Amino acid sequence: MSLGPFPPPRRIAGADGPAGESYDADVIILALDRAEETLAAIASARAQRGVSRHVWIADQGSAPEALAALARAVEGAADATLVRLDRNWGVAGGRNRATALGRGRVVFALDNDAEFATADTLARAVAALDAEPDLAAIACRILVHATGEDDLSSWGYPAALLPRAAGSFDACTFVGAGHAIRRADFEAAGGYDDALFFCWEEYDFALRAINLGRRIRYRGDIAVRHKVSPEQRVAWSGTRWFHFVRNRLYIEMKFGASPLALLPRFLGYQAKGARNGVLAQGLRAGLAALALARAFRPAPGTEALYRLSPAARRYLAANDARHRGGLLTRLRREVLATLPAAAARPGAR
Repeated sequence: MSLGPFPPPRRIAGADGPAGESYDADVIILALDRAEETLAAIASARAQRGVSRHVWIADQGSAPEALAALARAVEGAADATLVRLDRNWGVAGGRNRATALGRGRVVFALDNDAEFATADTLARAVAALDAEPDLAAIACRILVHATGEDDLSSWGYPAALLPRAAGSFDACTFVGAGHAIRRADFEAAGGYDDALFFCWEEYDFALRAINLGRRIRYRGDIAVRHKVSPEQRVAWSGTRWFHFVRNRLYIEMKFGASPLALLPRFLGYQAKGARNGVLAQGLRAGLAALALARAFRPAPGTEALYRLSPAARRYLAANDARHRGGLLTRLRREVLATLPAAAARPGAR
């Protein structure tokens, strides 16, 4: 895993770079088709007020007509730049490369199907990081764009904390649709792991940041609006389940868990995958996770990031595990709840 340096991408349109050497924030948006949604995300970012910022759009292989639409949107802009990466690096690798383009002290990642909830959302995220120097990241509240309700498909925290969605609490991860990271902490923790491609990359980064003695803070008063289709909140198609299972197991092994210790989690995932018709993805994911873990080598001098300190373990216990209940509770929720109800099983009475 490496945070760079990366080969410079091809600039398509917009400014050569930020106007000054020192400014508050970079907003990074990854693009891959979905031009209409991406254009709205760009407009939302460029409308942010009360903070000095530059908007970076990193395209990862959009069709020519979509790329042309993005180029028109930032042509001649002094506050935005559209670049084309050499290939699709996924969410993790794409964010690494987009982040490396800027030098703002805060990096706000906005999904290309999301928008800032208000014109001062970015300024408030920057202010929140400034107010608490031990924060590595601000996790935003994710709202459904069409309704303003909480996007339950993007709730990345224990279910017991959902009643506090409008409040604030320390967390052990953040949701990718909208979040702010202190650049110094992003660099100190090594950024995202390119190998993850997408899914769980925020959690993997958060573990390393927490191991450095940093905190993650969820702020329900700092929000983005996410364009979610209510009837498709869980997508089982493509390779999403493969990445979900592979990456979660790989991260545990990176941080010292043995494959044998992960067997109950693996079996739980297979039960859930079987119920949703993607058993083959989950089975392949187990082997792929083992291969990634065996190939993983921490960058020289960063080995300690992957050995959770006693303080990090206490933080994880206080801000995640205690909200999830004991082993039996979690087993019932994560495994037994995935099985068909008795009335649905063949021959059940």
